[in-house]
Amino acid sequence: MKIIIMFIIAYLLGSIPSGVWIGTKFYGKDIRQFGSGNSGTTNTFRVLGKTAGITVLLADVLKGTLAASLPLLFNIPINPMIIGLGSILGHTYPIFAGFKGGKAVATSAGVLLAYNPVFFVYSVCIFIVILFLSRMVSFSSMISLPIITLSSLFIGDWILTIIAFLLTIFIIYRHRENIKRIRNGTESKVPFGLGYKKDKK
Repeated sequence: MKIIIMFIIAYLLGSIPSGVWIGTKFYGKDIRQFGSGNSGTTNTFRVLGKTAGITVLLADVLKGTLAASLPLLFNIPINPMIIGLGSILGHTYPIFAGFKGGKAVATSAGVLLAYNPVFFVYSVCIFIVILFLSRMVSFSSMISLPIITLSSLFIGDWILTIIAFLLTIFIIYRHRENIKRIRNGTESKVPFGLGYKKDKK
């Protein structure tokens, strides 16, 4: 029963639509009506600018970190990654935002941060290098995830490897529209410097 309760709490944490709430409260914009129509970190940067984007990034990472920390708080012997999946599910299909959420990359990173901080830093470095080379957040997410999954094999953590593999498939599926834009050469690129230029629409 405690495990079920933790998973529900994790889902509710993940369901907090940071980008939507910050956009409507402080900017008078529902970011789902602009840019890519996504409610996650990348579209927040694109639509609302750096300050909002960084705030939402931190909030989305924190959701995953808090969710994966629940087993420690409840003193329940279960792998934190499993409970963390609840927050990823919540971020993607949030009950507080009509079950239309983001792609869960930042929240997944937050789960990893709570579970294995050293591997989290390694994973972030991979993402940043690919982002610097490609300037596309979507492309960087989809390429870094398989690399991270393969890298997890070397630390001998099968639960991490299995969950990373499943997340790779899930997140690539969530990026299917981005894949079309990448093929068409119309995918948005991050300018040099932090984040997108603010959408003036």
